[in-house]
Amino acid sequence: MNKKTKQIVLPLFTALIWGCAFVAQKSGASVIGAFTFTWTRYLLAGLALLAFLALRAKRGGYALRAQLRAALPGGLVLGTLLMLASNLQQYGMNFTTAGKAGFVTALYIILVPLLGLFLGKRVRLVVWCGVAAALLGLYYLSFAAGGAPSFNAGDLYVLGCAFVFSFHILAVDHFTERFDGVVLACLQFFVAAAESLVLALVFEGLPLGAIADCALPILYAGLISGGIGYTLQIVAQKDGDPAVVSLLLSLESLFAALSGALLLHERLSARELFGCALMLLAVVLVQLPDKKSTAGN
Repeated sequence: MNKKTKQIVLPLFTALIWGCAFVAQKSGASVIGAFTFTWTRYLLAGLALLAFLALRAKRGGYALRAQLRAALPGGLVLGTLLMLASNLQQYGMNFTTAGKAGFVTALYIILVPLLGLFLGKRVRLVVWCGVAAALLGLYYLSFAAGGAPSFNAGDLYVLGCAFVFSFHILAVDHFTERFDGVVLACLQFFVAAAESLVLALVFEGLPLGAIADCALPILYAGLISGGIGYTLQIVAQKDGDPAVVSLLLSLESLFAALSGALLLHERLSARELFGCALMLLAVVLVQLPDKKSTAGN
């Protein structure tokens, strides 16, 4: 898979996985606390990736311990950001809907390029046009006709999650230039799990029975959304523009709406379908070639 294809396909598949995860997270929020849900899902994700890395090391003479040791600082940073973002999102799910949480989380599409400006990153005009189209699409998906924004407590927690995820995306862009993406993903899961476990023991205890009752949502959020989704994000960003990748990842809100319609039998109104179309337009816009780079070919 070439770099251009990887930058498109992997984030889109990740967005699909994450969009469906909001249904699992909402189910989990009604059974166990945010910290408990987070540490269990990321422990599963970390163990799955560690097994994969061990198999890769056995087959190809891969120096796994050296790789893990070298990437540990990056794993600590990414894991702490992931822990903060995930727990803010999961806690917010107690007070808002799964679909609304997906929409608010996707606001990182505007935050990533804005923060990137402070780091000296160039953002193409067509990307800004895509961001504008996506934000307008989010508005049509999120609010009824004539409705004014009315964030509740849950929405505010999820908005905080969007800010932290913006820093996480930029940190991924920084560390994947230096370390193996799968190793980073594995480390960040264990860090997020360990930090969340400490918080869970302090504030929520160890509800083993409730964890067992929440097994299916945890399995999906851990192995699929975590183990596969976040790993695909890191691999995609290794050779991609973080502003473009973040915009593609924001389609998780669209897939959250669609999965809610399919799994929870929610119907999309004409206004919401228009919002979906605007987000798809945004994806097309950011894939338009840069005139300067085209002229140089």
